[in-house]
Amino acid sequence: MKSASQRSVSKQNLAVGKVNFWKKTERGISGETEHAFFQLTVYADHTIRVQVSRENSFSGNPYSVIAQPANTEFTITENEDKITLRTSIIQCEVNLQPFHLSFLDSNGNSLNQDDPAFAVSWLGTEVTNYKKVQEDEKFIGLGEKTGGLNRAGSAYTNWNTDYFGYGVGDDPLYMSIPFYIGVHHERAYGIFFDNTHKTIFNFGASNNRFIYYSADDGDMDYYFFHHETVADIIQAYCQLTGTMELPPLWSLGFQQCRYSYYPDSEVLTLAKTFRDKNMPADVIYLDIHHMDKYKVFTFDPEKFADPKGMISQLKDMGFRVVIIMDPGIKTEEGYTPYTEGLAKDLFVKYPDGSIYEGQVWPGWCAFPDFTKEETRTWWAEQMEFYKNAGVDGYWTDMNEPASWGQFTPNLIEFSYEGEEVSHRKARNIYGFQMARSAKEGAEFQNPEERAFVLTRAGFSGIQRYAAAWTGDNVASDEHMLAGIRLVNSLGLSGVSFAGYDVGGFAGEASKGLFARWMSVAAFAPFYRAHSMINSNDAEPWAFGEEVEEISRNYMKLRYRLLPTIYSSFKQSADTGLPISRSLAIDYSFDTKIYESAFQNQYLFCDQLLVVPVESFKEITKVYLPKGDWYYLFDDQKHVGNQVIYQDCPLNYLPVYVKGSAILALQSDISHSTDTTDGILQLHVYQGQEPNSYLHYEDDGISKAYLEGVYHSRKITWNPQEGTLQIEAAEGTYPSKFEKIAVYIHGREVNKALIQEQSTEVVKETVAFLGKLTEFDPLPEYLHPYYEIKDVPCIQVSNTSEAIVIHLQ
Repeated sequence: MKSASQRSVSKQNLAVGKVNFWKKTERGISGETEHAFFQLTVYADHTIRVQVSRENSFSGNPYSVIAQPANTEFTITENEDKITLRTSIIQCEVNLQPFHLSFLDSNGNSLNQDDPAFAVSWLGTEVTNYKKVQEDEKFIGLGEKTGGLNRAGSAYTNWNTDYFGYGVGDDPLYMSIPFYIGVHHERAYGIFFDNTHKTIFNFGASNNRFIYYSADDGDMDYYFFHHETVADIIQAYCQLTGTMELPPLWSLGFQQCRYSYYPDSEVLTLAKTFRDKNMPADVIYLDIHHMDKYKVFTFDPEKFADPKGMISQLKDMGFRVVIIMDPGIKTEEGYTPYTEGLAKDLFVKYPDGSIYEGQVWPGWCAFPDFTKEETRTWWAEQMEFYKNAGVDGYWTDMNEPASWGQFTPNLIEFSYEGEEVSHRKARNIYGFQMARSAKEGAEFQNPEERAFVLTRAGFSGIQRYAAAWTGDNVASDEHMLAGIRLVNSLGLSGVSFAGYDVGGFAGEASKGLFARWMSVAAFAPFYRAHSMINSNDAEPWAFGEEVEEISRNYMKLRYRLLPTIYSSFKQSADTGLPISRSLAIDYSFDTKIYESAFQNQYLFCDQLLVVPVESFKEITKVYLPKGDWYYLFDDQKHVGNQVIYQDCPLNYLPVYVKGSAILALQSDISHSTDTTDGILQLHVYQGQEPNSYLHYEDDGISKAYLEGVYHSRKITWNPQEGTLQIEAAEGTYPSKFEKIAVYIHGREVNKALIQEQSTEVVKETVAFLGKLTEFDPLPEYLHPYYEIKDVPCIQVSNTSEAIVIHLQ
């Protein structure tokens, strides 16, 4: 009978074979097997990098990982069968006969194991890592992937693809993030396969022996993460690939787009209608029809004769303008971007040196090579055209890259920071680098302000440069729910600032669907309505009076929640944890959350449980995880760890507040920079455990917050002791709120005790307001917060000093 190492060379599949040599390095170990070279690097106590190559040097991805290995203590022990590398959190066993890895936690419990016979193997240039199937293992993440929350039993391809009107189970889509998290036996781990070639992730489809991930070419180069929680693993991944920069406040408001609004008079009418109808909004997009014959860095001289003047009028109404940028440069003599790019050798080329051309909107186009530093610098310079017109944000589209025919030749060549690679290695990174070019260009043109970039395509690390949206979706209930799962999966994969086209880009939304989608998207990080050419009007007032009123209510609720949302964005910018938070993060081992009936539920800003539901349903099942939950619109309390039935007419999206929550709200405003009434409303809910909320403010647009110009306060609520502690303010930015009103939900308040504390404890003027009366008296069937009443409120001056309020 042949040994495993003998079998590795007797078939088409070539496994690494037995270890011939190894040595300790400064950060781990390296060695050589029969057919490969390997290296293990300790990046942190929770992260180990694994590299395996048939070459005696490793070829990596220069774009995604921005961290260097930390100075981490580890130990190495050896016996005749294996080497064991240990940190305080992970044990990695390197089995020698043949080479295969086993990862264990600090207590020796199995996390993840290679299939011993195959481990890392090659089929031609294709490299694959085969892993044992763990009992009842669930797989989550992998970025922009359709399907269910639990990816077990399915396979996925990472190959950035322009896919108009994709199905809710179709794959691949626009963005590739080869990072997933495995969950089993009350333990979790993560794997990031850092290879920009086309990759496959098979989580047990068509076999019951292993799961695997493979790349068409290149090295087996992955990072293994383990920590106590899924949240910790996401943070570990983001320590490697970065977190988003805190976006401008205006980008968190409502955004309106259409393919396309033109001429300029229609754009101005659109803006005026939002204000006339008292519908808060911040952003209007200009799609491809703003251009002269679809050429980037132009305005149509007839449709937009005075773009600077138009944008100035929009800003006077409180609107920002985001403009689309496609990568295709029309190959037209006399068109400056083409002639300059040609002269400076900035375009993607064939191996014989001629310029590659593909057909896109302007016709035959050349494509800038964004994997070349000189191209990114040149693109930043070209963006002066938009800066001079007053443009505020940039939307990078068609950057997979897309072209008619959807089959870019693989032999075309890219710089890839001097490595010179083919389309096979560069495609998945192209959109990432275009978004990078846009962000760097925006900062180059306006260094004092934070950039806003929206991208369709990307790769791991894209969160550093852009927000993401889920492309050309369809107006259907199935797509609405699929978009929620896509955004939650992106959040599991480091991309916090993400959303979908509200109402559906393709097709026609019904009245009910649009109303429901507007309410759901009010609880999404990125809130934009978008529809395509030759379709019915799809603005929030285009579906009749009832839908208009429902849309207005949820748009207003979104703006009331902006203090909470902005504070959550700051937390996400610091940690990488998402704003739309799959229940698999906080309730990872609760099998109920993976069921199809409940997999769309998520936490928004940590405190709100959002239950998306189809537009045609008027009652739905809801799973409440452990803890206490309050129905947002009437304060009805539910005990968790149970399934309930909830009425859900169009005007009431099922939303629940977590017990012990602290929600920060403000008064109604028409856009994000509008003036509030000066009162920060803190809604605190009775619960079982103490909870903290970090309230954050700054000017919302500049980078001065990096120099300490911000206002931050930690607020701690202990519902069992009945104490609310507002710590002293940090930072030099003065809060825009002069007073704090504390609304107490789920418990009685002793009015006399509160008044007594006005001098002894709070040392500020305390007014007992009695009940919540701020909502407009609208008909009940239209008003999503109609039921809340008799909520006691305590009001104090917003001093920068610490405040403590005792309720008992």
